[in-house]
Amino acid sequence: MTGSETSPSFRLAYVPGVTPTKWVRIWNERLPGVPLALVAVSAAEVDGVLKDRGADAGLVRLPVDRTVLSAIPLYTETTVVVVPKDHLVAAVDEVSVEDLADEIVLHPLDDTLDWEELPGRPAIERPATTADAVELVAAGVGVLVVPQSLARLHHRKDLTYRPVVDAPQSGVALSWPEDATTDLVEQFIGIVRGRTVNSSRGRPPASVAASAAASAQPKRKTPDTRGARRGPSAGTSTGNAPRRSSSGAAKGAKGTKAAKRGKPRRRS
Repeated sequence: MTGSETSPSFRLAYVPGVTPTKWVRIWNERLPGVPLALVAVSAAEVDGVLKDRGADAGLVRLPVDRTVLSAIPLYTETTVVVVPKDHLVAAVDEVSVEDLADEIVLHPLDDTLDWEELPGRPAIERPATTADAVELVAAGVGVLVVPQSLARLHHRKDLTYRPVVDAPQSGVALSWPEDATTDLVEQFIGIVRGRTVNSSRGRPPASVAASAAASAQPKRKTPDTRGARRGPSAGTSTGNAPRRSSSGAAKGAKGTKAAKRGKPRRRS
C-alpha cells in the first residue's frame, strides 16, 4: 500500500456487460460503514476516468494502459455472434469465423474485441454503439460478434446468439491507478480474489474496521427502572432456610396461646 484511505466512500467504475452485484454485496457485508458508489462508464472511457481519479477502481475490459494503471485479470468471456432467430446460424450449436465469411458483420465504434482481421463482409457504415448494431441485426441488416455478456445485456426476444469458437475473446479485469493503491482498494482486491474475512489480507485495517464498527453499532437505550423489583430490606435473610409447614406453625401458635392462658395475672 502506498497511502492511507481518507475518503468516506469507495467509487467503483464498471463497463457495460460487467455485473458487480456479488462483489458489492460482499463489500456491504464486510464494510457497512464505507458506502460503495457505482460509476457506469463506457469501455472506451474507463481508462480516462481512472487516470483522472473519477473512480477509485474499475471493472474494465483488457487491455488497459499498464504504464499508469495496475490490473488483475478476473475472467475471459466467450465470444458469440448475434443473429435473428430464423437465421441459419441459429440451427447449430457453434460456428467459426470462416462460417461468417458471407455475412455482413457489423463492427460498432465501441467494439471491445481486438481483431487482427475483421470477419465477414463489412457494412456500408459502422454503427456508433453496440446497442445500435443490435437494432440493425433485428432489422436484418447483418450479424454482430460480441462478448457474451453484451449479447445478454442487449437481449431481444427476436434474436439469439451462438459461440464463435475461434474469435478473439474479451478479458475482464479489476484496474486502478498504480500510485493510488489505498487500503480500500486492497480491500476490494481481496474481495474479488475470494479472500475470506478471516484472512490476514482480507481483514480490514484498524482504521477502516473501527469506522465500520462505529457505524454498525446500535444506539444503547437508557434502561427503564420504573417498576423494577426492590431488593431485600436490610436485616432480611436471603438464605434458603427450610420453611415451616402450616401444621407446625399452627401447633406453635396453639402452644403460645396455652402458655398465655396458664400464666397467673397479677392483682393490682
